[in-house]
Amino acid sequence: MKTKNIIKYVGISVVLSLLFTACNISYQATKKEVIASPVSYSNTTDTTNIAQLKWNQFFKDPFLVQLIDTALKNNQELNIMLREINVANNEIRARKGAYLPFVGIGGLAGADKIGRYTSQGASDANNTIIPGKKNPDMLPNYTIAAYANWEVDIWKKLRNARQSAVHTYLATVEGKNFMVTNLISEIANSYYELMALDNQLEILLKNIEIQKNALEIVRLQKISARVTELAVKKFEAEVLKNQGHLYYLKQQITVTENRINFLVGRYPQTIQRNSAQFKELISDSLTSGIPLQLLRNRPDLMAAEQTLLATKLDVKVAKACFYPSLMITSNLGTQAINPAYLATLPASTLYSIAGGAFAPLINRNALKANYASANAKQEQAVYNYERKILTGYVEVSNQLANIENLKKSYIFKTQQVEALIQSIDISTVLFKSARADYMEVLLTQRDALEAKFDLIEILKEQLSARVNLYKSLGGGWR
Repeated sequence: MKTKNIIKYVGISVVLSLLFTACNISYQATKKEVIASPVSYSNTTDTTNIAQLKWNQFFKDPFLVQLIDTALKNNQELNIMLREINVANNEIRARKGAYLPFVGIGGLAGADKIGRYTSQGASDANNTIIPGKKNPDMLPNYTIAAYANWEVDIWKKLRNARQSAVHTYLATVEGKNFMVTNLISEIANSYYELMALDNQLEILLKNIEIQKNALEIVRLQKISARVTELAVKKFEAEVLKNQGHLYYLKQQITVTENRINFLVGRYPQTIQRNSAQFKELISDSLTSGIPLQLLRNRPDLMAAEQTLLATKLDVKVAKACFYPSLMITSNLGTQAINPAYLATLPASTLYSIAGGAFAPLINRNALKANYASANAKQEQAVYNYERKILTGYVEVSNQLANIENLKKSYIFKTQQVEALIQSIDISTVLFKSARADYMEVLLTQRDALEAKFDLIEILKEQLSARVNLYKSLGGGWR
């Protein structure tokens, strides 16, 4: 009786020492608060937000809508990301199975030869399994049994690991949504760039016709000795320069078309568009809502939040590794020296059940390193979350200012183009009446062409700013 009590007390002491050892691990995970975002972008509390619009409501051009729709089905990078989501989902299933009992069934066949001058050999020699027959020196052994192993999740280590996998999966889903947002904005920006190039090509063709007419006038005036050969060559060089620029624009159109086709997931082909409506695409006003809505709309912010939650659970998992693990194992089946006896019950019945607690006591450097790494990753996730919030606010603020400044710039650029168009007519009339130098005509035409190009560029930047604001607010993935 005293021996049993001694064993009992020793067992309790060992368990308490293991628990004490585990509890000595300090929890160093960061409690740092995430920086708060401002209340508004520009002193407005209007919560109306274009990010709530679906992408096929935000974009009105039917050709662009068709391109985006095709890209969401065929884009290879997006499809790769979808498979990443499947991988993350399977990780949840694996983690879930870890805290459930592992049950299996198996069979074993073998033979043992035990030395006669051993305790077991002597016992086998003095006993007979079958009456009247001596036990053979080599005893066969046949076993058919079911087995079960189960780690009792007393510290929630396995459940926290599963929940961490859930948050990682959700972060992967949000990563896919962020990719969708970027894909849509990239296609839209490339589409508007293509339309801008078409308009610049049209302007250049018209300008070449104007310059050819001016060249004919200069040639006639040279015949009448009103100008020299220098004027003719200057006008001729300007025409040739612009004719050469035509092929540059055509190459840019081809490159942009191929970029869109690549994003859509198809081989190069002509992109359908109506570039004549390029100047009519900017119509409705945009609403940005309040910065707090970024947390619900931007997929990258939501992904960073899920990653932060996952790292917090990973810290708990790493800490639980210092605690004792409770393992339960069991077997149930039949065992005999002859397959014919396997069904002889209960004589051939085999069963066992055991439980044990195990905890690391000495040389826990690997566990300490994992725990320190988990803490560092959690702090890293906090800073990354803060950076995402700050980046989102800055991006929206920049695009709002960009839209406003481009709107004002477009007004002045339009007036400049109108003034230069009038200057072309005036300089041509003055040149014909010998009241203006040919260089004035040439420079006026050149300035007008550059101003028209700049005007188209501002229009493209306005459309891109609208797309980028929609993306920055978290629109497009719904």
